[in-house]
Amino acid sequence: MLLAGANKKILYLSQTYEGSVHDKKIADEAEIEFEETIELLQDSGFQGFEPEKANVEMPVKKPKGKELTDGQKQENKRKASQRVVVEHAIGQLKVWRIVKDKIRSCRHKLRDEVMLIACALHNFKIKLNQ
Repeated sequence: MLLAGANKKILYLSQTYEGSVHDKKIADEAEIEFEETIELLQDSGFQGFEPEKANVEMPVKKPKGKELTDGQKQENKRKASQRVVVEHAIGQLKVWRIVKDKIRSCRHKLRDEVMLIACALHNFKIKLNQ
């Protein structure tokens, strides 16, 4: 799990998890705290995750057997256009092949170190382009 700012800079990276682990479980275990109030845009995988000092914005889910109103659809589009920044940051991390390939090393915490280095390189690249 990672948090990215509006400029695609990665601000937080959790430890890596092997296999399929639900987003909310990772977020709960991370116990993230913010120094000041922020706007937190999250997808439905984090439903119920509301840390202190965070104004959480999530897309509205379609009610069972009903449709979303035009206003709700527009609001979901606005939120998605802001959240896509995080998806682009993740995509830019995958430029480094080691991030997207399976690491078969037995070395403890190697996956965490690889992700941390990839995030540092990503943030350095952003800093150079400013």
